[in-house]
Amino acid sequence: MNFVMPTYARLEVAFTRGEGVWLWDTEGKRYLDAVSGIAVCNLGHAHPALARVLCAQAKRLWHTSNLYRIEPQEALAFELARLAGMDKAFFCNSGAEANEAALKIARAYGHAKGIAEPKIVVCAGSFHGRTLATLSATGNPKVQQGFAPLVSGFVRVPYDDPGAVAALAQDRDIVAVLVEPIQGEGGVRIPAPGYLRQLRALCDRHGWLLMLDEVQTGIGRTGAWFACQHEGIVPDVMTLAKALGNGFPIGACLARGEAAEVLQPGMHGSTFGGNFLACAVALEVLRTIARDHLLARAAALGARLLAEFGRRLSDCPQVRAVRGCGLMLGIELDRPCAALVSAALARGLLINVTAGNVVRLLPPLILEDEQAEFLAETLAALIQEWPS
Repeated sequence: MNFVMPTYARLEVAFTRGEGVWLWDTEGKRYLDAVSGIAVCNLGHAHPALARVLCAQAKRLWHTSNLYRIEPQEALAFELARLAGMDKAFFCNSGAEANEAALKIARAYGHAKGIAEPKIVVCAGSFHGRTLATLSATGNPKVQQGFAPLVSGFVRVPYDDPGAVAALAQDRDIVAVLVEPIQGEGGVRIPAPGYLRQLRALCDRHGWLLMLDEVQTGIGRTGAWFACQHEGIVPDVMTLAKALGNGFPIGACLARGEAAEVLQPGMHGSTFGGNFLACAVALEVLRTIARDHLLARAAALGARLLAEFGRRLSDCPQVRAVRGCGLMLGIELDRPCAALVSAALARGLLINVTAGNVVRLLPPLILEDEQAEFLAETLAALIQEWPS
């Protein structure tokens, strides 16, 4: 009998160890991990620098709570604020918690302006988490099913449609716009150039907070520290998690300006958020990405893979589109393709399918040329063989 709640449709494989981009299962078979624990392990598995830092910190101190100063947390907040152009950080344990903090900032910001029932603009096809508030903000009825009544206060618009946001200008209860720079769970949907700049301008014009969910796109995934930097804009609130700890649970909600001053003592908190272990690891993640020049690597290798898949799949009638930004790539098919995950597993490759018909690739930023060639060759062959 399995005593784990069946909240996941798990594959029948269990891994026992990892090294770099590789994982080994209980039978000793090796797999190239092109999922990275869902955009988490940007530095691959069992990275020696992270292991050293984690072990050293574990021998000193694990947890004291946020009743006291935590120097690694203060150092991490400084680094993230410097990299993102933000002012302050709140630390938690996951992306959903980071987005919860952002939603509370938006509501408190609205109440401070005398708005009794603040509204937040969110997008169709989005994914912001599975707590009740983030589930309500998410633009996917399937994941909301069975959890009504949902949290109110969200106004939904189409993604990549700044005109739909502009049309809400007369609604005096709107206080913020929450959007993903690239929709990951929604199918690696990349908006048209200028989308974020237009949202920034709209928020500036109407006094709204621009809140970016960079949980999946942040920490180098797209070839920049944060995806919004491709458009040269800075949000008022930014949420992070996933790759920040390379597998050690940590999330962060960054804010600047007025938004950074909203939460005061007693308004929000987290028992484990930003503890010594998590912050020590996250600091080393940032140092390693910078030291090893992995932002440029992700940008260059992502462009190469995008071109390679475009070339290999150009004659496949079942392929609708190949798109990507850095090492966040999607191959959209004209039919459901979830079974490709098991087919790839049999050939020693870990992939993911999202939105039903989009193969999503999120390989570690440390992927080498030869490994990228294996990924492209193996996956392209599988898609070409896929039943028409």
